[in-house]
Amino acid sequence: MSPVNDQEFQDIILMGVSRTFALTIPQLPAELCRVVGNAYLLCRIVDTVEDEPSLTPDQKRRFSQEFVRVIAGNGGADEFSRSLFNILSDGTTAEEKDLIKNVPSVIRTTRSFSKSQQAALLRCVQIMAEGMADFQQSSSPFGLKDMNELDSYCYHVAGVVGEMLTSLFCDYSPQIARNRSHLESLAISFGQALQMTNILKDIWDDRERGACWLPQDVFSDSGFSLSGLSSDKYDPAFGAGLSALIRIACGHLSNALRYVLLIPRREQGIRRFCLWALGMAILTLRRIERCPDFSESGQVKISRRNVRAAIFVSNIAAFSNVSLKILFHFLTRPLLKNQQTFHREKTG
Repeated sequence: MSPVNDQEFQDIILMGVSRTFALTIPQLPAELCRVVGNAYLLCRIVDTVEDEPSLTPDQKRRFSQEFVRVIAGNGGADEFSRSLFNILSDGTTAEEKDLIKNVPSVIRTTRSFSKSQQAALLRCVQIMAEGMADFQQSSSPFGLKDMNELDSYCYHVAGVVGEMLTSLFCDYSPQIARNRSHLESLAISFGQALQMTNILKDIWDDRERGACWLPQDVFSDSGFSLSGLSSDKYDPAFGAGLSALIRIACGHLSNALRYVLLIPRREQGIRRFCLWALGMAILTLRRIERCPDFSESGQVKISRRNVRAAIFVSNIAAFSNVSLKILFHFLTRPLLKNQQTFHREKTG
């Protein structure tokens, strides 16, 4: 790819590495669209390092740390790009290879932002890179130890993104900033809701790579051991564990709705950005709940028709907080069977 300029490259590569974010990010106000798009690419570069099968855990940690130094202005983007690109295997997609090849373009865009925006992006990538390296080194096909460990994993790969977005939103709008402390208390939960949805959807894809991000204690409570996890034979006890996690994720989605309701109604672009992600997560969880014996992610992936419907309904409801609450209750009610009220905010 030979982009005319850095912004063109960002727009094109975003469509290549994430159709979902290529759809939602342009809903943001122009002042936010560029920086959030760049933030996603920075995070995706860290993801690419962590997902590259030819790299050892030590190499992944070293490349991640070097990338953080590049963002901070203490390392060379060209050198990082060349050294990583030359050892990427076929396990990395062509689009991701193109992203790594053009790291200097991504970083030039990063350095065009305000000091506060750059600080938010750097903090996010630094926490994400450190956390992902730690979890990759200790990853196991038999799952995480417990829900506390899952919470920690979700924070490092998604909750910190919620914190970054909150910083960017507050930096953009003084009116949004008035609710900063409350938004920050909900931002991690919003990120965890989306990450838990992805973990449940991608159980079998992760399993093929020798990883499992499910918490052992939740499944033990339902009478299932993750050491026996297999897509070949469905165990109702495994389904019970899935249902428990779906209910927990749904509780985090409730916090995500509360987050959206704190965004002023006149900021429709930011509301759409959040609501589209929220709507697609709910629809995905509904599919998993209806089909707990699925054996590959494609079976529970929502269709383009469902995506269009979620967008249409979200856009209409976005103007009314009452409508959003009613819609959320209607869509999540099947997921909350025998579920008590869930509420977890960031504390102290």
